[in-house]
Amino acid sequence: MKLGIFMVLFGGRPLEEALDYVASKGIQAVEIGTGGNPGNAHCKPEELLENKTKLTEFKRAVQSRGLTISALSCHGNPLHPQKALAQADHDDFVKSVLLAEQLEVPVVNTFSGCPGDHEDAKYPNWPVAPWPNDYQDILKWQWENKVIPYWTEWGKFAAEHHVKIGLELHGGFSVHTPGTLLKLREAAGEVVGANLDPSHMWWQGIDPVEAVKILGHENAIHHFHAKDTTIDPVNVNKWGITDMQTYDKMMDRAWQFRTVGYGHDLKTWADIISALRLVGYDYVVSIEHEDGLMSVEEGFTKAVGNLKQVLIEDSAADMWWL
Repeated sequence: MKLGIFMVLFGGRPLEEALDYVASKGIQAVEIGTGGNPGNAHCKPEELLENKTKLTEFKRAVQSRGLTISALSCHGNPLHPQKALAQADHDDFVKSVLLAEQLEVPVVNTFSGCPGDHEDAKYPNWPVAPWPNDYQDILKWQWENKVIPYWTEWGKFAAEHHVKIGLELHGGFSVHTPGTLLKLREAAGEVVGANLDPSHMWWQGIDPVEAVKILGHENAIHHFHAKDTTIDPVNVNKWGITDMQTYDKMMDRAWQFRTVGYGHDLKTWADIISALRLVGYDYVVSIEHEDGLMSVEEGFTKAVGNLKQVLIEDSAADMWWL
């Protein structure tokens, strides 16, 4: 496995300065934002697709520092019921796939999106309860009319361009659990897989080790994010896991994102890494830092230090003791 970083963390720095910094910390791979919520501070796909010189310079900037690109990421909502918003995120996805092919990057990360509850809706509707029965009707309509048709069509597009889709299992979107990912994968094909982030598993009450096993059994992990979560034992009893308070209310929230090792101990992270190796995932572990208690540099540095203690980098040895 390689240690990576989601470079949007350093979007305020010029690309080459940011690459120098992460390489100096022992990072081996970078995940680059190409639109949507991550933005495109370091990489504007339309410019690189239209200008071979800029494309070559971009490749050289990464490769000359001994780095590889693990994924291009354009997390957005291409199923948004407001057509202009959906189109913008869809366009980012399409350009990201085309650029990934040119860069020989195997994965584009995004969200599944979440539709509204009918054709003329204005806002996404995320059903999370089976009753009242209205929610079941909404869920059925969304999957049959929006989620499956979109990803079946654009999954084929990605496959034609030799790119896999890594959907982040994130609350608020139609695909947010291992089960919903596999449901979509069954319909849209193996080009669809997970960008698995343990932080979103923990707050939904899912054990990330078991999520790795469930998805890994189907060879459905295309990319991996390293981010932690802590659950407040008092506040979770007040607000539940679907706490809608904003992330800055850290004293009051039921859960919050932490940097690696500050939500769960390194034994837990070692178990996750070992589970990844067990199911055959031997790609990048990409740090995502969204810890409200730490600076960008400190949260990143601590995540690097903690992961280096548990990351399994070499190929497995023969079982010599047998």
